[in-house]
Amino acid sequence: MSASPPVPLLSVRDLHKTFASRAGPVTALHGVGFDLAAGSTLALVGESGSGKTTTARVVLRLATPDRGSVVFDGADWLGLPARELNRRRRDVGVVFQDPATSLDPRLTIGEIVAEPLAIHGIGARAERRARAAALVASVELPASALARLPRELSGGQRQRVAIARALATEPRLVVLDEPVSALDVSVRSQILNLLRDLQRGAPSRPAYLFIGHDLSVVRWIADRTAVMYMGRIVEEAPTPVLFASPRHPYTALLLASRPRETPGPRSLPRPVLTEPPSPVDPPPGCPFHPRCAFARPVCAQEMPALVSDPTESGRSVACHAPLGDD
Repeated sequence: MSASPPVPLLSVRDLHKTFASRAGPVTALHGVGFDLAAGSTLALVGESGSGKTTTARVVLRLATPDRGSVVFDGADWLGLPARELNRRRRDVGVVFQDPATSLDPRLTIGEIVAEPLAIHGIGARAERRARAAALVASVELPASALARLPRELSGGQRQRVAIARALATEPRLVVLDEPVSALDVSVRSQILNLLRDLQRGAPSRPAYLFIGHDLSVVRWIADRTAVMYMGRIVEEAPTPVLFASPRHPYTALLLASRPRETPGPRSLPRPVLTEPPSPVDPPPGCPFHPRCAFARPVCAQEMPALVSDPTESGRSVACHAPLGDD
């Protein structure tokens, strides 16, 4: 008798979210769903406006979906009352894109890192100071940084502080929203290596939900990658598999857009990065079909469902004509 698959740490199902705009309603999320296992990393990638950050904000309870569910560590995350939500927020950390705006400029680095411990009533003051010092050391900053203000540190150092703060309460999940995009290229690899080392070495072995657009970064850090387009996940697979053989034409387009990269099993014309359709007036059928080199008549008529790929375990794709189906 085979063992049951492990229960995901985070399970997102059928998220929908529409925002009002001057031009009309904009659907930011349309049926988004995925699972994230404990101790692993899932990346959400796609163009600006694809729904990546809105998904992260829903998971963080910074935005409320129109419908859908989020189950975190066995709890109905969206249904938790305020008191219980505040108590359980210690299990979720977050690192934002720009550390210059996410760190309180009035506090010292030691105070910033210890602040989550104080908010959740963890330890006495001396214990919190000791924990902050250990965290600063874990992100490879000198002890002298504890007494400094954020403006006295470089961008890479400030992001290390943000990571230390996110890990202060030993969370089980950390949401990383474009955590290296504001940094110099020379610093990015240092931060990515640090994130991987901390994930493996932290007592809680946190899962990472990584929001990004730089595919080289995603390839380095993510165990699985989900590609989003106009509020939908159009392909999800183990990262090495997805990069080696994309099945959705949009995934292939993203990969082909990188310098010196090939798109996979079926060659695409060198991509012309046209603008996506207006989210206020999306096209019928598959929203990618106006930009797709392989669109068929059905693509303009019917929305493809995200279904498991029958040719490969662990991959899902939403496409009427997946690449490799010649």
